[in-house]
Amino acid sequence: MSRIGKVPVNIPSGVQVSVNGQKIEVKGSKGTLAREVPEDLKVEIKGNEVHVSPAMETENVKALWGLYKVLIENMVIGVSKGYKKELEIIGVGYKAEMKGKDLNISAGFSSPKFFKAPAGVTFTVEAGTKISIEGIDKQVVGQAAADIRRIRPPEPYKGKGIRYAGEQIRRKAGKTAGK
Repeated sequence: MSRIGKVPVNIPSGVQVSVNGQKIEVKGSKGTLAREVPEDLKVEIKGNEVHVSPAMETENVKALWGLYKVLIENMVIGVSKGYKKELEIIGVGYKAEMKGKDLNISAGFSSPKFFKAPAGVTFTVEAGTKISIEGIDKQVVGQAAADIRRIRPPEPYKGKGIRYAGEQIRRKAGKTAGK
C-alpha cells in the first residue's frame, strides 16, 4: 500500500475535476490542466475528493500510485493558487530585462542571453536583479527557473551568478598569498 497514494486529494471550491477514461482534466480560476493516467491506476471522484487506486497489481504500481496522486494534487493547487519561483542575480553588471514576454539576461557574457517564455509562464523583473516566474504548471515553472539559473550558476568564490531566492552558496576560500 502506498501511504501517499491512499490519501485523497481535496477539491477546493471553484475547481472542477473531470475524469474521462484515463484522462483527468482540472479547471480552475487560473486555467485548465490535463494529464493522462496510466492504465495501472484508477481515478475516481467521490464527493469533494479525488481518489487514486491501483487497477491491477504490477511491479511499479505502488510508485505510480503515489506519483500520480501528487501530480493530481499539484494540478489542483496550480489551477486554484498557481506556482511562483523567484531568482536573484548577483554580480556587477549582471541584470535582466523584459523584451515583450521574454527575458534578456546580461550575465557577464559578450552578448546578452535571450530566454523565451514557455507556454503558460509569465516573467516579471524587479530592479533588474530579481526575476519572478509564475504559472499554473509546477513542472514547467520549476524547469524554467532551472534553465534560467543554468545560464550563469553561482560560483563558489565570489558568489556571482543567478541563484534561487534564499539559496545558500557554499563559499570557498581563495588562494593564499605566496611565502
